[in-house]
Amino acid sequence: MKNENTLLSVEGLSVSTGRFPLVHDVNFAMARGERIGLIGESGSGKSVTSTALMSLLPDGLQATGTVKLAGHEANFVDASDAVMRKIRGRDMAMVFQEPLTALNPLMRAGAQVAEIMLQHQMVPSRRAAKAKAIEMLASVKLPDPAEAAMAYPHQLSGGQRQRVMLAMALANDPSLLLCDEPTTALDVTVQRQVLDLVLESVVQRGTGLLFITHDLAVVANMCTRVLVMNNGKVVEQGATEEIFTRPQHPYTRGLLAASDLEATDHDGRLFTVASAAAYVPWTVAETEAHAAAAEETPVEPAAPQQDAEIQPVIKITDLSRTYKRGRTSLFGKPTEVHALQKANFTVLPGERLGVVGESGSGKSTLLRILAGLDQPTSGSAVVAGNEVAGAPESQLVQLRQELQIVFQDPMGSLNPRMKVLDIVTEPLLVPGRTENAAKRRKMAEEMLEAVGLGAETLERYPHQFSGGQRQRISIARALICRPRVLVADEPVSALDVSVRAQVLNLLADLVDAYQLTLVFVSHDLAVVRYLCDKVVVMQSGIIVEAGDTESVYTNPQHPYTAKLVASSMNLHAEVLAKAGTA
Repeated sequence: MKNENTLLSVEGLSVSTGRFPLVHDVNFAMARGERIGLIGESGSGKSVTSTALMSLLPDGLQATGTVKLAGHEANFVDASDAVMRKIRGRDMAMVFQEPLTALNPLMRAGAQVAEIMLQHQMVPSRRAAKAKAIEMLASVKLPDPAEAAMAYPHQLSGGQRQRVMLAMALANDPSLLLCDEPTTALDVTVQRQVLDLVLESVVQRGTGLLFITHDLAVVANMCTRVLVMNNGKVVEQGATEEIFTRPQHPYTRGLLAASDLEATDHDGRLFTVASAAAYVPWTVAETEAHAAAAEETPVEPAAPQQDAEIQPVIKITDLSRTYKRGRTSLFGKPTEVHALQKANFTVLPGERLGVVGESGSGKSTLLRILAGLDQPTSGSAVVAGNEVAGAPESQLVQLRQELQIVFQDPMGSLNPRMKVLDIVTEPLLVPGRTENAAKRRKMAEEMLEAVGLGAETLERYPHQFSGGQRQRISIARALICRPRVLVADEPVSALDVSVRAQVLNLLADLVDAYQLTLVFVSHDLAVVRYLCDKVVVMQSGIIVEAGDTESVYTNPQHPYTAKLVASSMNLHAEVLAKAGTA
C-alpha cells in the first residue's frame, strides 16, 4: 500500500463503542496532492473516520488499526495528545461543517488565524503573525482582509466565516487537508465560491485533500478518487469517473440513483437506494448527447393562462415589508431593511410554485406573511380567500386551516415532549372543529398511513425516529386538516439524498392525491426544477424573474438567475467535465 509518494496510509482502521462497531476495517492510501472524496449517508461512518484520522475521537470510542502521515513515525490511532498537538494544525488540518461553532466567538478573525501560526512557532513574532494572518485572509479572497481581520465571527457572513476557517487550516501549509461537509449550510453561489477556493488552494500547494460529503456532484467536481462508505465499511473505491459511470456495488448505484433528479422509474418517481436496481448510470457519451440536445431544443415559454374563470388560490399584489433596525449610536436614526419590495404573483389551484433565492432574499418574510405570521407594510396578500393584510388574529383562524407549513428542521418543529398522536392531531384542536378523541385518532392513523408510517408510531416520541421519518410526521400534521395550500420551507435540505428522494416522491404523490396547491421554498435549484411547474426568483426582497420553471432554468433572463443556475452543480455535468480533463 505504501510507496515514496504516499502521504496518508490507513490500514485496518476500526472504531467501536464497547462491543458495537461504528467503523470496520477501513483501508486506503492517499498520494501527495491527491484529492479523495469520502461519500455516504448519515450513519455510514464518514465523520467518525475523519475524527479517527485526526485522533479526535470523543470519550467512549475506541480505535484500532494504523494511521500514518508521511514524515511521522507515530501511529495516530494510539499516539499521545502531546504528539498529536504538534501535528494537528501544522501537517494536517480540518475545515468543519459549521464555522460559527468551530470559531472562537470571543476572538477576532485575524487573531484566530495568527494563533495557529504562533502555536506551532511558524512565525518569528506576533507582529509577523498578524501580518501573515492578513495575507492568508487575502489569499482566501476575503474583501478588505485587514478589516475582516478585526471582525468577530458573528460580524461575518457564513461564507466569510468559512473562508476564515480555510485560512486557518492553510496557514501553516499542511500536507493534508480534511474537509467535513464544509459547504452544506451555504447558499449555492457562496458554496461554489468556497469549493472553487478550496480546489484552487490545494492544487496550488500540492496539498492532499480528503473531502467528506453526501453531495455527489461536489465530489465529482472536487475529487479524483472516491471512497463509498455504508454501515461503517468502505464498500467501493476507485477513480471518480469510473465509480460514477460504472458502479459495482448496489449501494453506490443507489446513491447515484437518488442523487440524479433527472432520472425516474417507470412510474415517474425518483429513484431511492431501495429502488435503484433498475437505474442505469449515464455514460459520458450519453451526458454529452443530453447536453447537446438541450442546447439545440430551447424551451419555449409556457403560454399564459387563458381561463379567466379560474380564481387564484394565492394573489400577491404590490406586497412590501420594511423592518426598522435599532439605532447604531445614541443620536443615530434607525435604519430600514426592505425585506420585500412590491412583490406581485398569483398561484392557481393545483399549481406547484417554487421560490428560490439566497439568504436575505426575502423568502422567509414572504412565507411568514402568507401564513399570517407577519403583516405586510403595504400591499395585499389574499390566501385561500383570506386577506392577510390588516386582518386581526381572530380572523386568521380560517387561513390557518387552509394553509399549513412543513418546516426545514423537523426535530426543531416537533415538540419533543409530545407523542406522535398529539403532534399530528394538534391542528384539529381549534375552535369550530367537532371531532372527538376517537375521530381524531382515526384521522391520525389514516394520515400516517398516507405518509408511509404505521399506526404503531402514534405512541412514540420524535427522538425515536430518523430525520426522514420525522419529516413524514411533519407532513402528516400539516395535511390532517385537509388544507388547500401546503407551504414547504426547505423541507429536504437537511436530509440524505435517498431520504430526500423518498420525501420528494411523497410530496408529489400527496399534492396530486389531495389536490393541493404547493409553495416550495428551496436553495436547491435541482429540487425545485423537479418538483415545481412555476418558479419565482428573489433577490434582496425583489422578485427579479418569474415564469415556467423549465423556461426560467434553460433561458434565464435576469443576470442573478443566470448566476444561480451556473452555480448550481449538476452530477452529469461534473462527471462530463471530469472526463474532459482526465
